[in-house]
Amino acid sequence: MSLTANERAQRIKVILFDVDGVLTDGGIWLFPAPAGATGTSMVEAKGFNAHDGAGITLARLGGLKCGIITKRVSDTVALRARDLRLEHVYMGQSHKLKAVREIMAREDVSIDEIAYVGDDLIDLPVMRVCGLAIAVANARAQVKAAAHYVTPLPGGQGAGRDAIEFILNAKGMLDTVIEEFLQEDSATVAAADIGQGGM
Repeated sequence: MSLTANERAQRIKVILFDVDGVLTDGGIWLFPAPAGATGTSMVEAKGFNAHDGAGITLARLGGLKCGIITKRVSDTVALRARDLRLEHVYMGQSHKLKAVREIMAREDVSIDEIAYVGDDLIDLPVMRVCGLAIAVANARAQVKAAAHYVTPLPGGQGAGRDAIEFILNAKGMLDTVIEEFLQEDSATVAAADIGQGGM
């Protein structure tokens, strides 16, 4: 008997995200490097959604570990990951299952305890085997077909938060976690992110 998305979500301990098209809207802005800059001739910029950042804090309060696995290598992504204090950051990953296996070993979890949020074909190998496959609303049709759950919102507009809240709700923890988030003296909330763009 196959499990429902809710039943799958109840087992999740780690939630992993693609970046472009999931935590961003998929847009990549390339600017010429400032005069006199060494190294690359381009500066890359991406837009992230603050709702997803707050969602990472909610996930942490709910006992979930969070991470990103992306094919692109980007200083912008590294800064955002540091700002959110993500436990797992893998860039330059053409085959994302390798990173997933490393995370499983580090966290001592099974593939059934991992959720993955994706939007494009490169995400399918992980989505086909993980415990909870989540597609964002703007995902390609093939990705939606492989998903156990599709977020109401598209990437870059709160889809990451949708995924986190779905899992926490399935675990019966969402309301409790939100109340802890609102506590003025919560050390966990205070330490959840840098909140200064990695500065």
